[in-house]
Amino acid sequence: MSTAPAYTGGTPTVRTRFAPSPTGLPHIGGLRTTVFSWLLARHSNGQFLLRVEDTDQARTVPGAVENLLHGLEWMGIIPDEGPFVGGPVGPYYQSERKELYAQYAAQLLASDHAYRCFCTRERLDEVRAAQQARHLPTTGYDRHCRALPAEVISANLAGNLPFTIRLKVPFDGETIVNDALRGAMPFKNSTLEDAVMIKSDGYPTYHLANVIDDHTMAITHVLRGDDWLPSAPLHVLVYQALGWDVPVLAHTPNVMGNDGKKLSKRHGAESILFYRDAGFLPEAVINYLALVGWSYDDKTDILSVDELIKAFSLERVHTAGGVFDLE
Repeated sequence: MSTAPAYTGGTPTVRTRFAPSPTGLPHIGGLRTTVFSWLLARHSNGQFLLRVEDTDQARTVPGAVENLLHGLEWMGIIPDEGPFVGGPVGPYYQSERKELYAQYAAQLLASDHAYRCFCTRERLDEVRAAQQARHLPTTGYDRHCRALPAEVISANLAGNLPFTIRLKVPFDGETIVNDALRGAMPFKNSTLEDAVMIKSDGYPTYHLANVIDDHTMAITHVLRGDDWLPSAPLHVLVYQALGWDVPVLAHTPNVMGNDGKKLSKRHGAESILFYRDAGFLPEAVINYLALVGWSYDDKTDILSVDELIKAFSLERVHTAGGVFDLE
């Protein structure tokens, strides 16, 4: 079943989530924001959820979820809800929530906040190539299907032509993203693409699925890397189109390597299981990760897990990327 109701567990204070894709184990830097989400939930006596974003079935790695849970368990980060734990707002696999996404996509269509796009991949490639040849901003889509006549849409559907569902972004004005770390950030709607919400295979994109899941799971605080910041205005528009309040958004800076570039395995970053098997203490790993982009004061660099939980707040999260140094 995919008809998850809205959260019915009472009025939540703070509910955060970790929503990985099961495409392999994230490296240690990728878990830093997860540590922040967990600390915030524990600091507030709230709940921390695990949700698996497995809509890209072709890239799903068998056993990835189980290995991730083993790593989190070793660190002492135990989800209050999620796969193998259960909870009132499951399923916690996005692949099992397809009907729910279709329901809200239909609502967006009915309210004229979205439209069906019948453009082929070949046509989209041609549009992009033409934009590049004319040195125009490459949005990737020219809104060709945004105002198709009803009879054309009906004929295309009768002919079983594949289609995506795109968000109708306003042509003008601004969308404001209120970020807990950066304040109000205006984005010109003219710079935003009519992003795909439902792919031609019927599965949602991240833009739609994360909004629906965060709302129906009553997530109050969404912490994610600042590489998602350019997509945030699209998500705000989806919230508004569905008549929902936007949760607290906090886009945390990426963890950086010593060369000033986003941390990756070439910097020596390994998965959490590597540090477990190498004999690192889980408390030390949590302490180190928490202090990459967050600080208690100017001099304290060792805190117990309990001290971190007591002290943690979004106000002390930095907006500049912290550096991970394996040495």
